[in-house]
Amino acid sequence: MMNGGSNLNRKNFLTSREREIFELLVKNYDTEEIADRLHISSKTVRNHISNVIQKLDVKGRSQAILELIKMKEITL
Repeated sequence: MMNGGSNLNRKNFLTSREREIFELLVKNYDTEEIADRLHISSKTVRNHISNVIQKLDVKGRSQAILELIKMKEITL
């Protein structure tokens, strides 16, 4: 589907749900707060975060957030 880290299709990189979750993460919401706010389980929140970490090939949430900001997928 994707080829190479620098040629990612930025328009469709995140799903709308992934974007919602990461926008809340940068506003300092924790997993439980995000789950409550979006009316989903905390496990689902963690799954979305894990999916993004895998897509970006980074080591954790913080690195994922930094990459997404660089890609202009999310803003502070």
